[in-house]
Amino acid sequence: MVRDGVWWHVYPLGFTGAEPAAPPPGTPVRHRLRRLEGWLDYAAELGCSVLQLGPIFASETHGYDTLDHFRVDPRLGDEADFDRLVRAARERGLLIVLDGVFNHVGRGHPKFGDPRFAHWFVPEGGGHATFEGHSGLVTLNHDHPEVLDHVVRVMDHWLSRGASGWRLDAAYAMPAAFWREALARVRPRHPAAWFAGEVIHGDYAGYVAESGLDSVTQYELWKAIWSSLNDGNFYELAWAVDRHDALLESFEPLTFVGNHDVTRLATRLADERHLGHALAVLFTVGGVPSVYYGDEQGFRGLKEDRPGGDDAVRPAFPAGPAELDPAGWPVYRLHQRLIGLRRRHPWLARARTAVPHLTNTAVALESTGAGRLLTLLNTGPEPYRFPLDTSGLAVAESSHPDGADPLLVSAHGWTVLTGSGRTCPPGHPGWSSDMPDGP
Repeated sequence: MVRDGVWWHVYPLGFTGAEPAAPPPGTPVRHRLRRLEGWLDYAAELGCSVLQLGPIFASETHGYDTLDHFRVDPRLGDEADFDRLVRAARERGLLIVLDGVFNHVGRGHPKFGDPRFAHWFVPEGGGHATFEGHSGLVTLNHDHPEVLDHVVRVMDHWLSRGASGWRLDAAYAMPAAFWREALARVRPRHPAAWFAGEVIHGDYAGYVAESGLDSVTQYELWKAIWSSLNDGNFYELAWAVDRHDALLESFEPLTFVGNHDVTRLATRLADERHLGHALAVLFTVGGVPSVYYGDEQGFRGLKEDRPGGDDAVRPAFPAGPAELDPAGWPVYRLHQRLIGLRRRHPWLARARTAVPHLTNTAVALESTGAGRLLTLLNTGPEPYRFPLDTSGLAVAESSHPDGADPLLVSAHGWTVLTGSGRTCPPGHPGWSSDMPDGP
């Protein structure tokens, strides 16, 4: 199922090197979506089981200014290309999740400006409401039943065509009640489909409960991971992990350290030695982890608040993996190792995580469920020995695999231990009398 997998997130228009804007009518369809077929083995070998596609529907420019939700963008191909991709992905054990942009459409959408469909859009100040001030993105009227009907038809159409779920763009800008009504109509026909909303701030659990979505994006954890590493402040990470743990009481958040809207992790980190620390957190705490294409190769890219400011984080990939820079493959193999660890412990999707030891530059994260993992992070300039009892635990992955003492973590190093046995003694802040002794 989608919720139990590791996602590889691709922005197709950028990945395939598509033109920045829709070509004139009559321009031949470009079957670029087929290029993704040559990367499916790469994604599967990385350890991913879900391919999340950014916008693939006909749009004016970047994919979020939709013109036709029922048509593949001609810069990417056609519906037959989508069907081919679904079949090829399934042959490799990969499910496909689509990006649903249902808060707004492009100004060139055929229903915008047509007086017969004026009720589809939100009037504002003599004009129409737009998404966060972007004049090219006009907001749909989610209180009108025809808009609800349209969204339901779109979701049903592509799920019936082979998609396994939806990532819902800008869900935070839409009424939670809209999704509850929509999903009540979609789920009976597609009970295995999974729906995750983009929510940046606020009450994640409350939005999930009100909307009926399966998940939302975990921006709090994303920020805490890179910020705590840069600032030498694992207290921020511990705070975020505690918040994250509470969310897992009701749903599995969609976790990530990079996506199409943010500066790349390799650029964001002040010390490149801490890349493994960020990944160790991502793959050993609860949730549904997503890897943004290129991050697994250590790509760099700065997101800027200007026209074209997303281009650096949405680059084209070469024709095939053999053409990638050799310097990126060690990062790919690091991802493989940690994703492999995640796949060997599928219970981690719903794991609960405590913090049995904490300093500014050293933290222990203990994840439990049907098994136990202990993640030890040290960003200090000297080796650090964690004062924990790790009886029954053994090193599973480490930045210093030859270390004789599993509790002694090298300077700027990390270690993940697995097995049975309590990691902290009675009376320690991370200990509870009802902690299990093993899986």
